[in-house]
Amino acid sequence: MGGVVNLRLARKAAARKGKEAEAATNRLAHGRTRAEREATKAEAARAAHLLDGAKRESHD
Repeated sequence: MGGVVNLRLARKAAARKGKEAEAATNRLAHGRTRAEREATKAEAARAAHLLDGAKRESHD
């Protein structure tokens, strides 16, 4: 059998864990330098341009 668990403390610990996970995702999304954001945007634009160039024309 397990020991006695204080539900209030367990609930607070779960809330802290959830907030830490949210903070980690926010750090990834917003904690980048301008150069990193622009490099990501340029890479996405290059990939989109490459994909558009490889499309086949349909003659419907």
